[in-house]
Amino acid sequence: MRVVLFTLRVHYEQDVVQARQRTRELADRLGFDPQDQTRLATAVSEISRNAFQYAGGGTVEFYLDGNPQTFLIRIWDQGQGIPHLAEVLAGRYTSQTGMGLGILGTRRLMERFEIESQPTGTTIVMGKALPKRSTLLTEAQLQQIRDEMIKRSPQNPYEEIQRQNQELLQAMAELRQREEELIQLNRELEDTNRGVLALYAELDEKADSLQQANELKTRFLSNMSHEFRTPLNSILSLSRILLNHLDGDLTSEQAKQVTFIQKAADGLSVLVNDLLDLAKVEAGKVEVHPSTFEVSDLFGTMRGMLRPLLVQNSSVALTFEEPIGLPPLHSDEGKVAQILRNFVSNALKFTDRGEVRVTAAQTGQTITFSVADTGIGIAPDDQERIFEDFVQIGSDLQKQTKGTGLGLPLTRKLTELLGGSVSLISELGKGSTFSASIPIVYPHTTELTSSLQTIAPLQPARLPILAIEDHTETLFIYEKHLQDSSYQLVTARSLEQARSVLQQIQPAAIVLDILLERQNGWTFLKEIKGDSATCKIPVIVATVVDNEKQALALGADEFLIKPVDRLPMLNKLNRLINRGRTQKLLLIDDDSSHQYVIKQLLSDTPLQVLEAVSGQEGIALATLESPDAILLDLELPDMSGLDVLDRLQQSPTAQLIPVIIHSSIQLDAETQSSLTKQGIAIVSKETIAQAASSQLREALIKARLVLDT
Repeated sequence: MRVVLFTLRVHYEQDVVQARQRTRELADRLGFDPQDQTRLATAVSEISRNAFQYAGGGTVEFYLDGNPQTFLIRIWDQGQGIPHLAEVLAGRYTSQTGMGLGILGTRRLMERFEIESQPTGTTIVMGKALPKRSTLLTEAQLQQIRDEMIKRSPQNPYEEIQRQNQELLQAMAELRQREEELIQLNRELEDTNRGVLALYAELDEKADSLQQANELKTRFLSNMSHEFRTPLNSILSLSRILLNHLDGDLTSEQAKQVTFIQKAADGLSVLVNDLLDLAKVEAGKVEVHPSTFEVSDLFGTMRGMLRPLLVQNSSVALTFEEPIGLPPLHSDEGKVAQILRNFVSNALKFTDRGEVRVTAAQTGQTITFSVADTGIGIAPDDQERIFEDFVQIGSDLQKQTKGTGLGLPLTRKLTELLGGSVSLISELGKGSTFSASIPIVYPHTTELTSSLQTIAPLQPARLPILAIEDHTETLFIYEKHLQDSSYQLVTARSLEQARSVLQQIQPAAIVLDILLERQNGWTFLKEIKGDSATCKIPVIVATVVDNEKQALALGADEFLIKPVDRLPMLNKLNRLINRGRTQKLLLIDDDSSHQYVIKQLLSDTPLQVLEAVSGQEGIALATLESPDAILLDLELPDMSGLDVLDRLQQSPTAQLIPVIIHSSIQLDAETQSSLTKQGIAIVSKETIAQAASSQLREALIKARLVLDT
């Protein structure tokens, strides 16, 4: 409720001083501390002086309003208005009289500041909320304050000026004390910095020494390839000549001795080859030769190449799952084959019975190759150690097989060389799964045609989002943000690639990094907003520099500062893609109390909630209304929720609607996994009761629903 405390007319210059005095007195009676009293008095004095100087006078009204109560001051005049108000508020207007500086300073001092200026006059409302320690003022207390203000006679203006000078002197003393403290702190920091610099210098010197030693070792090994391999190859060749009896027969004892020599040379050759390959990678002497190839062709080659390894153990099956729907891979085929060969040979060594299965699957802009075995498994403490040079985990099978402990470290380095990463999932006694995620397009390629750059098969149920970004890490983050949502990521690492993508598809939105290396993102933004074919595509500019005003001025629809968080990104995409229309959420649940809870949780959203109490009614509403998402209970009176889901997926009009399952039924692991693979979110009713609406809201946001206005 609005309660006026006092009104003052500003006709003369001393009225400006009176306005300052009255502001201080009222602020004191309302419980503000001296610092806030000074802020309020200074703000009112400045705006009142503007009204007197530029409009010939005005009116100052003091009042309380709102809950919690806020002390507000309204100052208005009947002047000619402020002609450059937008520039004044933006801090761009320069005036010889200083007009505009007072308005900006006042806005910084106040918690609330509103200004409206017309040719017939200017009105400013400003104020602060009453201190939290203050109690709610009653009508009697407010009337007492009003009476005191009316009875109080104007004070001497010179006393107010003297008090203002005292406040300035006190503020200067405080500033001087803080300056002395900062000087002392800077001295202490300088002493600390000198110590840190000395420590860094010593560490750098030791690091340089270690680096030089490591480089010498690596250079020695990488340059000695011929010298190591030539004598070994000679020993192996001579051993074969002797065992093949090309120069006459050997006695049985001589044949046994030569066989021992050959086996020892074979083991040493494997060690030398792994060691030299590892040294070449570390020395940067390994070149990547990217080419375009199909994963199915690679698997066909690998089947024949690895078949001899099965001869020694017939109780283990080697299975290559046929890859379906994978795009061509543009990478170094030989190195990808070497990675898989190392994984498979390692799995066969430590699997005495069962199966070794090789699979490939697409995850965003990468192909993940996995080799799963039913072998002895690896203890959690050893799962990181096995990627260290020469590390071998002791076991009964380890004693029966030869190895160097360099295969897995080499595999990891080769994968990283191709721009990918290696992961391991293992359980002791049950088996292991080694995976290598390889980018579909080798990141450093220079001769890739536009048809291979970004376009992977699009999923009909997910809207494509084009991300124009040249940093692999950021694209990985975007991919994770859009994972399990109704959007799929399409990437372009350059503006040329982006233009190629836009010729092939119409994305639902574009996420654009302005600071692309050696490319002008601002020009591209103007280009797509000026083209009739692309001007309606929403554009979110995401960059590390706060250029929001420039981005919006050039046509961007939204702006994000990196690093970009998941929910803000999804919220902005939802709002842009669905702007101008009301979204519908279909709730299929026969529990009226739970329907009420859901509607209450979503009461602050712009969603239109449709309700169905049976499976048949839900299917009919989904077909008729085409809602934007469906919240489905699994326990319905006429059919199972899973049956409803099957019927929806068979309907041409409803099969693409995102479905969120919410139920108190505990799903088995197989059903839960199957639903997750179909992109169906699962939210427990108990979770909603305990954790309020956070999980439900997140699931709805992933389903492209706008939850804020």
